[in-house]
Parts: sequence; C-alpha cells; structure tokens
Amino acid sequence: MSYISHIELDDRNLPPPTPEIEQERKVAVFDLIEENQFDLPSRKEKDIPDGPYHLGLAIRDKRLVFDVNTEGGEKAAEFHLSLSPFRQVVKDYYQICESYYTAVKTLPPSQIETIDMARRGIHNEGSRVLQERLDGKAEIDTDTARRLFTLICVLHFGA
Repeated sequence: MSYISHIELDDRNLPPPTPEIEQERKVAVFDLIEENQFDLPSRKEKDIPDGPYHLGLAIRDKRLVFDVNTEGGEKAAEFHLSLSPFRQVVKDYYQICESYYTAVKTLPPSQIETIDMARRGIHNEGSRVLQERLDGKAEIDTDTARRLFTLICVLHFGA
C-alpha cells in the first residue's frame, strides 16, 4: 500500500481557526505524515501512478475535494465528495470537543474521561463515514481515516 508524503489544506477562504482547532490540525498533519496508508485502486480505463502522494484537501462548491498528485507533480486522481454525509457528525464532533475543552479546565478527571470517550466515539463514526465515502476511490486504514476526518473538521469549521 502507498502513502501520503505531503498534505496541504486549502483554507484560504475560511475564518482564522481557534487555537484549539489549529492545534488539532497540526497534530493531525504531523501524525498523518508520520504514518498513513493511502492507495488509489487501479481502474481498467486509466493507469493510476503509484505513490507516495501529495494530497490537497479543500472545500469547493460545498464539496470536499481530494486532489492527489505524485511527488513529481503528476496528477494521480481528483475526487469530490458531498459534504452532506459529514454534516451531522462534524457538528456533533465540534460540540463534544467544546465540552471537552471546557471540562479540561473545570471538571475532575473522571468526568473528563467520560467526555473524551464520547469524543473518540464520534471521531470513529466520522472516520467510518469517510472510509465509506472513499470506497472505490482510495484505500485507507482506520488511523489514516481518523486523521483525515480531523482535517475535514478543520476545513468544515468555516464552511
């Protein structure tokens, strides 16, 4: 399986992120580049170049755009996903994250842990939705899906 060697988020039309969102983004990008699995399945009608890949993520015309190129700059794929299947899980994720950030400042560890477990559950759901939406377009493992979902949330912040 191939992998992503570079990732770029097109966030130029979004409001400035909060410090928490910026931290989530940095961690997700770092973790993603450190370890990921991302492969483009062969299609009979088109020869897909092998990775590693440079991935561009953007939201354009209310669609999530994956722009995939080789390290040499050759176009490998581009696919657009509807944001509709992500809307509720992203909204839920932001709400639970806000609760978590507040809890860290004021609540005892046992309550923080409960909120964090809920946050992880919603994050897993978003990752599952992403894997379903990428079926037939890109093959990714669960950890890669989780990190990409975090970046989708970052992009969705201002969309």
